[in-house]
Amino acid sequence: MTATDAQLLANTAGSANLFEAACRVIPGGVNSTARATWSGWTPYPLFVESGQGSRLRDVDGNEYIDYLLGLGPMIFGHRPARVTQAVVDFIQQRGTVFALPTADEARLAEKIIAAVPSVDQVRLCNTGTEAVLYATRLARAFTGRRKIIRFEGMYHGFSDGVYWSKHPAIDKAGPDDRPVPVPQGPGMPKGVEENLIILPWNNAQVLADTIKREGDNIAAVLTEPVMCNTGCILPKPGYLQAMRELTQKHGIVLIFDEVITGFRLGLGGAQGRLGIRPDLSVFAKGIGGGFPVAALGGSAKIMELVANGTVSMAGTYTANGIAVAAANAALDELATPGLYQQLDAISDELRIGLGQVLRDAGLPAYVVGLGPLMQVWFATQEIHNYRDAERHADQKIFRSWWEGMLARGVLFHPGAYENLFVSTAHTHADVAATLDAAKQVAAALARTL
Repeated sequence: MTATDAQLLANTAGSANLFEAACRVIPGGVNSTARATWSGWTPYPLFVESGQGSRLRDVDGNEYIDYLLGLGPMIFGHRPARVTQAVVDFIQQRGTVFALPTADEARLAEKIIAAVPSVDQVRLCNTGTEAVLYATRLARAFTGRRKIIRFEGMYHGFSDGVYWSKHPAIDKAGPDDRPVPVPQGPGMPKGVEENLIILPWNNAQVLADTIKREGDNIAAVLTEPVMCNTGCILPKPGYLQAMRELTQKHGIVLIFDEVITGFRLGLGGAQGRLGIRPDLSVFAKGIGGGFPVAALGGSAKIMELVANGTVSMAGTYTANGIAVAAANAALDELATPGLYQQLDAISDELRIGLGQVLRDAGLPAYVVGLGPLMQVWFATQEIHNYRDAERHADQKIFRSWWEGMLARGVLFHPGAYENLFVSTAHTHADVAATLDAAKQVAAALARTL
């Protein structure tokens, strides 16, 4: 046991006890794989007492500068006043679930459409998983084709149709330029993989060759505009433009999964920031200010299939009052003049500062990010796709980095394939404290390498 391990165990005994009790009644002791021990939260996840702004407090009274941010939804930090009050007011004054529409839903749709140029119409959903499921179904119905291209290392929710090749073992995943579908786990219906084409990301030539070979069978290309589920990997210059041109030329629906990037990298999401217009877009984490709500939007000609009932989009809790109130308030807050410029400035300060700290310590590491989304790569080579990350990123050093930062009151996910998120609640003082902790940890790591 290292000194850091011993310190963690000593400082988080309350979490250890709660985890032991939880394991008796909850499989794995948690309610999401991302919080499980096998996702890096060893020997147990922290149990939270509360969050406020950029800070999170665990049940043992430890306070952390929080860059986990609920894996992304807390774009304003914890308990944002405007969003919280909007939800409280709606519940107290109006209700929760009606299974009938309210005027608030159309107002929310108008805000989304005004913010995202590619969206003519939008339907609300409950989760990103649900929205992706509907997007792929719409694409197949619209094109009359069955195959979906998706990319190794990306996560588009846990539905059977796309829960493949998230982080497969390379020795089981086929050649680099022509991967084979690998299920995330057992229990997938036989034959689902025949509807999928798995490709490496950031390789326009492989995408072009695949579309040339199978274009008549391809309904959609499903992608994150920035890869956020294998750390943070930016698109190569021209890659997304090539993707857009190829899909348009061959009548293929381009679906952007902006569950993470939407309303985080700008009011228009990654597509607005990068200047690409997909046919369908999925939003979730950034849209609700911490409340569960998602959306699927796109061109009117595709959404017409929903309007006329050809493709059903249903759900008892869809567009419930809590979700709509939260999203309306969140989008109003995000539309505040100068908000994204301030968020980018704080984020740039952190990203550039971390990069300088790692260089000054002589560590084989660098930081990749865009706006309030970033990750530290402990690698000596550039990482452009999932297999690059598997081959070149040092997960053990990252674990030591995480432990050292956690011990100094800085929280993010222990896995290198997640991200650091910055919120509008983070301050220059937060960044300064984070960089001070990073200097100490980087120096300690440099001594051990």
